[in-house]
Amino acid sequence: MNCWIVVVDDEALSLTNAKNLLNEQDMRVSCLRSGQDLLKFMAKNEPDLILLDILMPEMDGFETYHALRQMEEETGRKKTPVIFLTGSEDSETERRGLKIGASDFIRKPFNREILIRRIYNTVQNAKTIESLTEEAAIDKLTGFLNKSAGTERIAKLCKTKTGALLVFDLDNFKLVNDLHGHDMGDQVLRAFAAVIRSNIRAEDVAARIGGDEFMAFCFGMTDENGVAHLTMRLNEQLTKEAKRLMGEGFDIPLGISTGAAMAPEHGQNYEKLFSLADGALYRAKQNGKHGAVVYRPESAEDSGEGDPKKELARITKIVEERNDVGGAFLLGMEQFSFIYRFIKRYAMRYGGRSVKLLFVLSEEEGAQGLPLSDAASKFGLCLQDTLRRSDMILQSKPNQFFLFLPQLSEEDFPKVLQRILTAWEARAPHSGIHIEHAAEFTVHEVKIYDPAERRKP
Repeated sequence: MNCWIVVVDDEALSLTNAKNLLNEQDMRVSCLRSGQDLLKFMAKNEPDLILLDILMPEMDGFETYHALRQMEEETGRKKTPVIFLTGSEDSETERRGLKIGASDFIRKPFNREILIRRIYNTVQNAKTIESLTEEAAIDKLTGFLNKSAGTERIAKLCKTKTGALLVFDLDNFKLVNDLHGHDMGDQVLRAFAAVIRSNIRAEDVAARIGGDEFMAFCFGMTDENGVAHLTMRLNEQLTKEAKRLMGEGFDIPLGISTGAAMAPEHGQNYEKLFSLADGALYRAKQNGKHGAVVYRPESAEDSGEGDPKKELARITKIVEERNDVGGAFLLGMEQFSFIYRFIKRYAMRYGGRSVKLLFVLSEEEGAQGLPLSDAASKFGLCLQDTLRRSDMILQSKPNQFFLFLPQLSEEDFPKVLQRILTAWEARAPHSGIHIEHAAEFTVHEVKIYDPAERRKP
């Protein structure tokens, strides 16, 4: 079996016996005489398994085990499997070893078959668990750590290391999906991940935290110039990749904005540092995008802290600026449902009218037009461009669009419907797509509440 085993025992004879048995199985073996030797060894090496004697002077096996796990925790390294060795027949010792997390327990003198079999089982189990853990931790599209695993890993680094926590956001990425399709959007995200990977060091950690947002922890990066130069390189290389993927005529202002906070200068708590970096990202977006901003501590007077009017203006700007797009809202189910319920409650209390409209797309028999999936994407964009900014769109199925049109009367509805169909015909003439629709009209009268009614039991 091709694996690397470390044997730790203060008895020279035990080390020799173990080494001879394992060498017969073509295993690589390193022999150490103490717990301190093991800790020094593990600082620079990553074996597959440790055979650790319990009864050693100065630092016994249990103490060594705890020190090893602490070192792995602090450095963010994976846990190396440990099998305890002992010449004792005491079952309490075995129980204690297994309780603290040892993979197995072997008694001395060694039985060759038992030793080999338990080493084999432990190494194979560890590799299986490692493979499953890595698979669960990796974002399949980019190959980076996903949000959960990335957050856990970077949070540990923030506590103990010096460096920069960076938050990246792709500028105008939505236009890539809208104009070139989601498959192209995925290609751009993969290309951006490759650009990040080629511009950070192997020991730096990067993660995709959702959609077109990424984060990274870069060791030793402590000033604004480093962040600015990295962002400039990312922008230049992403532009080249975008032109490679979408042609030299590519004219979407795609780019990267970066927000950063420094550890330990601005703190060592991940949540705090991420919040500071995310706030810096907002400012990078507001400054024209494609740039970088590093968090700078501000005085209470400069930041508006303590002044409700300044704080109101600051929050309003953040809420209104981020991800604001023209046209009707094309929303996911959760967002759509939340806003729909709010508007419905508002109308029931203060009055109003609305229209619910469903479009169903299907391919005409024998037609040689657009594939249904492409037609649905184009129809969704057509709805966004044609409807009002206050209207809401939900793509409830791949070929269905549910619309909620507030403050629209039944009398005015035919004009809106005709405007949609005319815009679609102009955008995709002879598309080979048949469109059906159904509409429902709602009117809520203003309700006058008697305060006395609210006091009745």
